[in-house]
Amino acid sequence: MEPTAHSQQEASTPSSTETAEDLALKLNAAVRDSNIKEVLKLLEEGADVNSKAESGWTPLQSAVQADEEELVRLLLGKGACPHARKDNGGTAFTEAAIVGNVNILELLLDCGLNINDHDDNGFTAFMEAAWYGNAEALKFLYSRGANVNLRREVSEEKAKLHKGGATALMDACREGHFSAVKLLVQEMGANLNIRDNKDRNALIHALKEGCCAKERYESAVSIGHFLLDCGVDVNGRDECGKTSLILAVEMRSPDLVRALLEKGEIDINDADEEGNTALMVAVEKNYYDIAKLLCEKGARTDVGELIAVANRNRAHNMARLLRQYNARFIPKTLNDWEPNSKRWRDQLKKLYKTYRPMIGKLKTFQYIQQRIQNTSQGGIYLGLHGGTEVAVKISCSTEGDKEKRFFEQCGNCEHLMKLFQFEKAKSYMYLCFPLWEKNLEEHLQEPEDQMDYKDVLRMIFQAVRELHSLGFAHQDLHPSDFFIDLGGKIYLADFDNKRKLIEGKKDLVNSDLEALSRLVLYVLTGGRKSLQQVSAEDLPADSPDYKEALDLVSSLVSHDERGLEGLSKHPYFWSKQTRFKFLKSIWNKIKDLPNRKAVFQASNATESFPYPWWTKEIDKDILNIMENPPEGKSFKYRNNVIDLLRIIRNLDEHPNIRISRRIGDHAEYFLKLFPALTIYVYNSLRQNPKYSHFADIQDPSL
Repeated sequence: MEPTAHSQQEASTPSSTETAEDLALKLNAAVRDSNIKEVLKLLEEGADVNSKAESGWTPLQSAVQADEEELVRLLLGKGACPHARKDNGGTAFTEAAIVGNVNILELLLDCGLNINDHDDNGFTAFMEAAWYGNAEALKFLYSRGANVNLRREVSEEKAKLHKGGATALMDACREGHFSAVKLLVQEMGANLNIRDNKDRNALIHALKEGCCAKERYESAVSIGHFLLDCGVDVNGRDECGKTSLILAVEMRSPDLVRALLEKGEIDINDADEEGNTALMVAVEKNYYDIAKLLCEKGARTDVGELIAVANRNRAHNMARLLRQYNARFIPKTLNDWEPNSKRWRDQLKKLYKTYRPMIGKLKTFQYIQQRIQNTSQGGIYLGLHGGTEVAVKISCSTEGDKEKRFFEQCGNCEHLMKLFQFEKAKSYMYLCFPLWEKNLEEHLQEPEDQMDYKDVLRMIFQAVRELHSLGFAHQDLHPSDFFIDLGGKIYLADFDNKRKLIEGKKDLVNSDLEALSRLVLYVLTGGRKSLQQVSAEDLPADSPDYKEALDLVSSLVSHDERGLEGLSKHPYFWSKQTRFKFLKSIWNKIKDLPNRKAVFQASNATESFPYPWWTKEIDKDILNIMENPPEGKSFKYRNNVIDLLRIIRNLDEHPNIRISRRIGDHAEYFLKLFPALTIYVYNSLRQNPKYSHFADIQDPSL
């Protein structure tokens, strides 16, 4: 007998005694028990196939976790959503990679999933497969287009804490899956030297875990040797500043220590954030064989409290070894020192107190906690050169020589970053610059410590002019390229080496002008929007400089023929008093002309007089007094720009006590009442070839 429609409806809805939540809990429990019969029964009773249990697990995800392929197919057939996410953003697909079942991965991928999709912590299915050492899953995902070198993508908040950025190779190294590491490198071309957001590469991940977990010692050693044979960078560090050599010492692996030293690329005397060298660590842990190897290879014995530590450990053999290599018990005191920098004070004091191998007269630490700026070519680090606080950029010698020559050209420029000193060591160039407090982007995010925007833009304009005068266009003007020292002075730098020789190429200069227009908007809006998003619509219309700012931005965008030299004298930069004096002066220049109207009738003028009824806007009593002076002839002012300039000049040149009491400062009154007048008069004159010289005015404050 066929079921009726009524009986079908009853079967598909929960009974009065069982809620949808009850059925959901039962369904998830049945899935976790791999009870297909019970799963089918509950689905027939109306359980939601996409219901979620604790932490957001769906039945499909639970079936995948249980590695129940048949159950996965069943749930998909019943409408289970393969895109559903757990509370941590994970999907059935990432769960399948953890399990390593290729059939389930293929089944889910065929449902239209993005192979590089990730959870809230940035883990993709490929990364999960690497983390758990699932070689077959790795091969399958790679064959279907998984990105081998994808870095873990995390939220902005987590990135600020230096979380994320790891790759599948780092995961395999960390978890000690040697076969997966070889597969990733040899067959899939995994990049050995990508660094995560804590600046660690694959070698550091492998060695660090080998230090922490004894059961992974052998795999860590094997992975370490393999990566070294493949050419991994040996100069990486962990989040505590420990080098690969120090980590190998902590693992107590003489073979790895020897292999690292034989590469000839590592500084045996380099130290971590606490100032501990590899030899200090070996002595502290009483690893005699490693300490002996390090001493034989030339490790310094005149730094640290080596003898004191050996004596404290009652390690008499270690103390004798150290004395053989000229270690001495010398109590050392360090004078207190106070940096000039306020922002970098704590990091500089730590650098000052911590042992670091000197590079000529330079003491620096290429370590994330000492990094003050990121560039596309690496970081900028704090340093002390002969006791002077500096910012240090490290480059290979060839590239460093080119940068040095460029920065030396900036020596006579007032607002370009200058080279303070430099050092060379091995194949590296250490360029030292006067230390700054903040870059412009950082400064604008702190409204309690604002500079005058006009002063900021004056210095920015001069910096770009100076760069152009050296024959270079910057090509990547960004707030982070402008640095502010303790005195508030701004300097432009090009640490990303994107500058290009102008050599008559006007388009390169124009490109800088357009970038400068965006920078003007960014500064004038206080950095509230990103450089890419900010527009003229974001300018505050109630600003006394609103019209001048709009005109300045427009002039930059249109590649105005005045260029930066001329635009640096733009009315935006004029003081209030200079603007008023300018307006007053025009009447004196035109009053004796036979045809005054011609002055404001340039053929290419684009704007009409903004105050065609100005006599109705001005204070009526003031207008009456000026039109009917106590002494002299009456005069009727008309609604044109010439008469407006005339009344401004007459009022200021022949002050009236009644008017002054009524309006106060004349400049303040007229500029506030007619804010668009200055730029209108200026542009009208400038665009009139016959009278353009009337617009030439020099603000003493420039």
